[in-house]
Amino acid sequence: MAARRESEAKTVVRKAEFMPFTESAETTGHQNLELILDLSLRVTVELGHTTMSVREVLSLGPGSVFQLDRLAGEQVDILINDRAIAKGEVVVVDENFGVRITDIIAPNKRLPGKE
Repeated sequence: MAARRESEAKTVVRKAEFMPFTESAETTGHQNLELILDLSLRVTVELGHTTMSVREVLSLGPGSVFQLDRLAGEQVDILINDRAIAKGEVVVVDENFGVRITDIIAPNKRLPGKE
């Protein structure tokens, strides 16, 4: 017990000292952004939703049609890694579907529980 008190008495506490910043915050931020520019993100466009019973799903086959909760021509949701970030409209580019962004969702509305 006496050895423990002796080691506690030898503990030295001092103020932390840091090197001053030599680069501007703008330069450092740009370099940090460069580190992630090549990361892959999953982009999803949601046309609509529906709920189906197992029986209804099992009855689907080629040519089956089911209704979604959105009207034709209504904006679609654009999600990045399952987080809604924008709204858009479906367009045709050459012979492929595309999406034209019409509205960016405000960052404070992208937070969980704010949808």
